[in-house]
Amino acid sequence: MVNFVLGVDGGGTRTRVAAVDTTGRVLGIGIGGVSNYDDVGVEVAQRSIGIAVQEAIAAAGVDLGDSQAVFLGMAGVTSEVDRAHIRDIALNLRLAPAHRIGVDHDCRAALAGGLEGRPGIVQIMGTGSSTYGRNAAGESWLAGGRGHLIADEGSGYWLGIQAMRAAVRTYDGRDPDTALLPALLARLEIGSIDDLLYRLYVRNMTRTEIAALGPLVMEVAQAGDRKAQTILEDGAREVAECVYAVARRLGMVAGVVEVCGVGGVLESSPEMRARFA
Repeated sequence: MVNFVLGVDGGGTRTRVAAVDTTGRVLGIGIGGVSNYDDVGVEVAQRSIGIAVQEAIAAAGVDLGDSQAVFLGMAGVTSEVDRAHIRDIALNLRLAPAHRIGVDHDCRAALAGGLEGRPGIVQIMGTGSSTYGRNAAGESWLAGGRGHLIADEGSGYWLGIQAMRAAVRTYDGRDPDTALLPALLARLEIGSIDDLLYRLYVRNMTRTEIAALGPLVMEVAQAGDRKAQTILEDGAREVAECVYAVARRLGMVAGVVEVCGVGGVLESSPEMRARFA
């Protein structure tokens, strides 16, 4: 028997699970699909987590029944109702004894990993975006991260929406030409902006599919398109404001604050990282 614990990082693009022994040594890693239940529902989220867990314990060569504890850092978790749903998933999958199941948002896990437990702020910019900080007194605050309809600035989804809006405005003749228009048509394999309506409202493009358009903005911006560059500037400014809001709330603005950035948007775009910094 090998005593171990599980760490679950669940997001809008994929789910990662680590099986770790009691000395902190990583025994195995597993990957699953989307587990932000706001996007895909509880059943799909549970299936994604289950697949990643099975892959992790297979790689580790351990038995799930020997799991001593689990912590699930999940995108979309902002309320006690959310925590209850994720806790139920952990119980259904029998990831650990009931009294050793921890649940919080993915920002908390990202900050712990990014700064190894030190006080500071983490900015997540992936499919979604959110900002989370924790000071030396253990006080914490979250800014943004309220979902794609009201607060996902700078995320892949937000960039995808801005790309479509820019393309429509250019097509209409309301804005100057932008390379985002032909690039968007080519990426979606459609002949006209008019075909975009069918893709969006009939076939119901998912949040993940829209977020997949985010890299398009980065590519076009890197090629020198001014509209795409403006979108990146606006996104970077929005998330920088979130970082400052968290720092101010936690009494961190007077000194040096460590900030770490994680997520596909920051990891894949040196230009966005530079603008954010």
